[in-house]
Amino acid sequence: MNEERIKRDVIVIGASAGGVKLLQFLCAELEADLPAVMGIVIHRSPWFQSDVSGLYGAQARVRVREAKAHDPLEHGTVYFAPADHHMLFTNAHVELSREAKVHFSRPSVDRLFVSAAAAYGNRVAAVLLSGGGSDGAHGFIKIKAGGGLTLVQLPEEASHPMMPLAGIREDSPSAAVSMRALPRILAALARGEKIHIEKPGFEYDNVRQGSPSGLRA
Repeated sequence: MNEERIKRDVIVIGASAGGVKLLQFLCAELEADLPAVMGIVIHRSPWFQSDVSGLYGAQARVRVREAKAHDPLEHGTVYFAPADHHMLFTNAHVELSREAKVHFSRPSVDRLFVSAAAAYGNRVAAVLLSGGGSDGAHGFIKIKAGGGLTLVQLPEEASHPMMPLAGIREDSPSAAVSMRALPRILAALARGEKIHIEKPGFEYDNVRQGSPSGLRA
């Protein structure tokens, strides 16, 4: 993967149910000098305000913050979409929107993915983690069309595999990877390194309702 040795320095991630602990692990394991900007959408209740920096950044070496409108996009920083707002990446900064929900969600993974693809093309690496529904699958298609890379968490290790399965079903990802390996893989991609991953050959026999029983790799 990444045979072209392109620096994938714009990393976008989507998660929903089961994603909090995964994102805590990811933020804690990322390098302090990560040569990339990272945007994360996790489906959140519009009525509950959480301390993003405390929840995800307490053990982190990178900077972790809840995004604000017009925040400059800086390497070594992880931006979380705020509650009840779509987060979009432009060529220079973050934009926030309260436009209609996508897949019944605001923030929407698809809105972040599509905006990153439009602004950054083949520099984008996208990841779908544990979650329900299909938010992010359309964004995967846009990212791959722009030359970016798409990764999913191994569905068999996700507590809610519907989201990674939707990414697989709608547009075969570049690879399915273990959560434990993900921080190292993303850092290597950001540096423009070639990654040696055995690419799964996904086949489907009645993959339904988030069950991985029909998935063979």
